[in-house]
Amino acid sequence: MSLFRRSRPESELYGEVIETVELSPSMIRVVLGGDGLADFAPEPYTDSYLNPLFVPEGSPLTPPFDPKAARTLDRGQQPRPRRFNVGYAGSWAQRAAPGDRLQVSQPGGGYRPDPAADWHLLVGDESALPAIAASLEVMPDHAVGRVLVVVDGSDHELELQRPPGVEVEWLHRRDHEHPDQALPDAVAALEFLPGTPQLFVHGEAGETRTVRKHLKIDRNLDIDGASISPYWRRTYTDEDWRKVKRQWIKDQARDG
Repeated sequence: MSLFRRSRPESELYGEVIETVELSPSMIRVVLGGDGLADFAPEPYTDSYLNPLFVPEGSPLTPPFDPKAARTLDRGQQPRPRRFNVGYAGSWAQRAAPGDRLQVSQPGGGYRPDPAADWHLLVGDESALPAIAASLEVMPDHAVGRVLVVVDGSDHELELQRPPGVEVEWLHRRDHEHPDQALPDAVAALEFLPGTPQLFVHGEAGETRTVRKHLKIDRNLDIDGASISPYWRRTYTDEDWRKVKRQWIKDQARDG
């Protein structure tokens, strides 16, 4: 039911900022276009992502550049990859203006809703919202499911296009004494629909791991084909998370 995740190698694709749109206090949409994306090859996955290469201040690089050659520069001048808007990427998005260039990889991904699934369960936070929104948009009208999304507050909610049988529940960190438990607690309390759900659980590492363990042990679900991914980890920079992520995933596989 789920597809295996795969990614494309680095490339010299680059886009020019066409416009920026503030979707919520914590989310900005940056629209890229231009001839530098002529070889862009879209994927069929609804969790499709790009690895942007942000050029730090003082670097001699200007998109497009050779990623391999860029790694020969001093570390402080090398491009900084990001997969979602945190740290340097968030600052870049806030000041992005039409005409700015951003080099990106070809897209990768691994999940798309199965129209034959009994029902769909999608769980995540702001980092997973683009994938959740894209997934809901391609579901057939007869699809049924439940979506749980945690954000800071009601002003961070987005209007999501979805089939009539898919319900969305927004959770607010501000309302919880322990914000990191808002999402796992909601999943544990959820009344499941009949049949077997197709699972999509993406977001903060600790929260996705707790949800994964609950689905596997308490719900007795087969999660081998599920799309479960720890996009980021609380208190870790993107670079620090990358260093330990592989081991984290190995340890997570032994849960239960």
